[in-house]
Amino acid sequence: MPKPIKKKIRIQIVDRDPMARLGVRTLIGKRPKMEVVGEAGNGPEALEAAARERPNIILLDLALSEESGLDFLGDLLVAAAEARIVILTGVRDREAHQRAVQLGAMGLVFKDKAEEVLTKAIEKVHNGEVWLDRSLMASVLSERSREERPQTQDLNASRIRSLTARELQVVELVCQGLKNRQIADKLFISDATVRNHLTSILSKLGLSNRFELALYAYRQHLATPPR
Repeated sequence: MPKPIKKKIRIQIVDRDPMARLGVRTLIGKRPKMEVVGEAGNGPEALEAAARERPNIILLDLALSEESGLDFLGDLLVAAAEARIVILTGVRDREAHQRAVQLGAMGLVFKDKAEEVLTKAIEKVHNGEVWLDRSLMASVLSERSREERPQTQDLNASRIRSLTARELQVVELVCQGLKNRQIADKLFISDATVRNHLTSILSKLGLSNRFELALYAYRQHLATPPR
């Protein structure tokens, strides 16, 4: 039987500079597993394209003509509910980067990095991993820890104690970026069982998705942040 054709990673580019968009589009065009499905130079265009094309990954610059990508990052995630956002920027502002992650960005790549770094980040984030340098990850986790009140810390400890040994294994594998099928293979269980474990974990911890789970696990020392 012929192997099923894997869908390409659908990517939207949001950057005010047409030449920058051309460069990224050309780079992605060389990758057989990726395709650009939309481009935009500002917030309204980005939201319209996201709602229309439903990309898997949105590459978002922070410095746009009259606005910041931070102004509508959350709206992008609503417009394309399945999308994950990677910040692709030349802006070296630690507070802006931290704010982007707090708003839901799962990766950050500087424009002066090698081409392979961007494509690797796209693949990793598409697979559910977080792509941040260690110092940014540390600052995000530290900030969230400072925001937690003693009552919240006690609640977290209670929630973590409610997890079974198997659920803790699943948490660790999710933080490694493994998909359900890979987790199932590694633990010798079915996909359905993995889904049931994830539903239970998210419910016990009061979380909504894998991204929140990963940040929570890093903050609570249930898993080690990626290098």
